[in-house]
Amino acid sequence: MEATEKSAGKPLLAKYFAAAEQTEPLKYVGFVSKVQGILIESRGPISAVGEVCKIAIPSVEKEAEKKEVFAEVVGLSGATVQLMPYGDTQGIAVGARVTATGRLLEVPVSERLLGRVVGPLGNPVDGRGPLDAEERYPVIAPPPQAITREPITRRIVTGIRAIDGLLAVGKGQRLGVFAGSGVGKSTFQGMIARNTNAEVNVVALIGERSRELRDFIENDLGPEGMARTVIVVSTGDENPLARLRGAYTATAIAEYFRDRGNDVMFLFDSITRFARAMREIGLATGEPPAQRGYPPSVFDSMQKLLERSGTASQGTITAFYTVLVDGDDLDEPVSDTVRGILDGHIVLSRSLGERAHYPAIDIPASISRLSSAVAGKVTKRAVQAVLRLISAYNEIEDMINLGAYKIGTNPAVDEAITKHEAIEAFLIQAVDEKSSLEETLRALGAIAEIEIPSEEMGPYTR
Repeated sequence: MEATEKSAGKPLLAKYFAAAEQTEPLKYVGFVSKVQGILIESRGPISAVGEVCKIAIPSVEKEAEKKEVFAEVVGLSGATVQLMPYGDTQGIAVGARVTATGRLLEVPVSERLLGRVVGPLGNPVDGRGPLDAEERYPVIAPPPQAITREPITRRIVTGIRAIDGLLAVGKGQRLGVFAGSGVGKSTFQGMIARNTNAEVNVVALIGERSRELRDFIENDLGPEGMARTVIVVSTGDENPLARLRGAYTATAIAEYFRDRGNDVMFLFDSITRFARAMREIGLATGEPPAQRGYPPSVFDSMQKLLERSGTASQGTITAFYTVLVDGDDLDEPVSDTVRGILDGHIVLSRSLGERAHYPAIDIPASISRLSSAVAGKVTKRAVQAVLRLISAYNEIEDMINLGAYKIGTNPAVDEAITKHEAIEAFLIQAVDEKSSLEETLRALGAIAEIEIPSEEMGPYTR
């Protein structure tokens, strides 16, 4: 009877036990000595880099409710502690009390996150009440050890013909989506979130315009996609530290679902704005600029963040990181670094978008480094045949448009011209159109005139 009462009472008291474990009985205190821009300096408290502190905002009115601002330790110089708040610095005064919490930033996690929108610290921002999550995950964590990562041998379905057909993606693969502004990155991600066969979607909207959140939920994602999606949002008007932590919070949530054995689709928009937030913080703390104004720590942080996705001992995180290409320059520092880290890249072409070719994927400029590991032998032959047709047509497109090419000059080009309309119909896909893997591969085989066997139309394994 006693054991039954204890087991029955445990769930009721679990949250209180968790709160007691997180309580730090000994508090270290300091006082604000300087506020300059987004950087706050204080004399004390004893703390470590990455630790969360609370800054008390002095009240003008005696009876007014006291307020506190959470800040993170970003640097140490002797007895001086450098902090950055997760919100703005308004109201923080010299002499304000700074209390170390003794904890690094953690995010509440549970199955209740599905269908919810949370802020950069994991707090709900959708007006649907608290999460009541008892478990917490650290937002900054090491990636899985290399030896524990499972090989990528199974494909994941995105529902986009151009990708599933010609740029096959494996479960646990990481790709960059490179595009200028207004080329359809958000629409592209919404299509994947709605159509993928992954069990959970985690979407990180970092540094985006505030109006784009509702647009993405209602127009790009839709109710079907939202039901199995967690959105982490940190808009461009927020403090750079909030934008930075939004990226880490989204990654931690994806890791939580992965560690439960799920296949997670992680859609991150954008890694460029993450890098810019890191640059603002680095410059504010006195770090010298290096490549085009980016301090060295930016590229180190990007490497560590991107390595956290992928396969693990159980579950996978398949990730698409968008890269906002300035002036369509694919060789600027952020683009070049990301391309060297990830397992492939997809280029969205402005010229294709201007011709109403959506999704505007530039197939010859894009590559999936693991497509050969997750596609069948016959499928690969069909892919190579279609890629040759696309390449042959692109090489002589100007002559075709000018009417300077004479049919019969080159048999390969003749075939490319004959099948051009069929290839365009295959690559162009409406936003609300879903294509199964079987439909995609049958259409691909029809263009290549190669019959793809049914055993290669499932989650193929080597």
